[in-house]
Amino acid sequence: ADIDVHSDRFGFPYGATDIVCLEPENCDPTHVSIHPSAHGNIDQLPSFEIKNRQPEPFSVDFTVCISAMFGNYNNVLQFIQSMEMYKILGAQKVVIYKNNCSHLMEKVLKFYIDEGTAEVIPWPINSHLKVSSTWQFMQDGKDIGYYGQITALNDCVYRNMKRSRFVLLNDADEIILPLKHPNWKTMMSSLQEQNPGTGVFLFENHIFPETFSTPMFNISSWNTVPGVNILQHVHREPDRKHVINPRKIIVDPRKVIQTSVHSVLRAYGRSVYVPMDVALVYHCRKPLQGDLPRESLIRDTSLWIYNSSLIRNVNKVLSQTLL
Repeated sequence: ADIDVHSDRFGFPYGATDIVCLEPENCDPTHVSIHPSAHGNIDQLPSFEIKNRQPEPFSVDFTVCISAMFGNYNNVLQFIQSMEMYKILGAQKVVIYKNNCSHLMEKVLKFYIDEGTAEVIPWPINSHLKVSSTWQFMQDGKDIGYYGQITALNDCVYRNMKRSRFVLLNDADEIILPLKHPNWKTMMSSLQEQNPGTGVFLFENHIFPETFSTPMFNISSWNTVPGVNILQHVHREPDRKHVINPRKIIVDPRKVIQTSVHSVLRAYGRSVYVPMDVALVYHCRKPLQGDLPRESLIRDTSLWIYNSSLIRNVNKVLSQTLL
């Protein structure tokens, strides 16, 4: 077998790796095992089913991949809002790679699992490697960045390769927000028509700092729920000279060979940058440009188009889980 370490690992000693095995001639294998020696005894080794063989009809149009939930994650309100926005925009499945989270968050995840929206993949990577909670190597003895985010994203692409028409690769505090279309389905239909043969669509990330809020949509019943209320954060940071905004991705998973976080490393077909007037990544988090006064931010209420559906859906989830 060939060992192919992905080129993006941001300085860390360990990275996502593909082990590529050639199939023996005149053989139709169903399982594969891995051994360091070509002549080793494989009787006691785990065997992995070979998947993605048979073409099958898509069970969903859109799957969102979120990696990785860690650090006793407790941003409950924003997580519920993101989940409900994904559903409004067209997601039928959200795959979450969970290292750990709060007890309250566990209740919310159980709700979405029972509903059939969430698939939670246990991700105990810190049992095997010294993990960093940052993306870039800091000379601090850590083995792999951001709880193995890149490995999780690649796993998610392959896991959903035959069952989902499109796969979105973004974080739980990010929403790929269409600005010209009501949902992802009509947006992707239009983008594919304009860009035939394209399998990778990259959307520009824009920070909506949680430090600036508006009194609109201050919903009293939400104030007891830990986390950020995205409807109150509608000011985005301006672009910076000489700084390229990172991108998040919607892919046709059957055209992806290897992906990173902000780009696809190897794929069949083309990649396109989607213009900001078509869609952007709404990313509500701590500011990147923390010294900016409010008047330097750009008011952008695109999210409010969905406010009535979002409020109704969030209230329903809260009534069935936390309140």
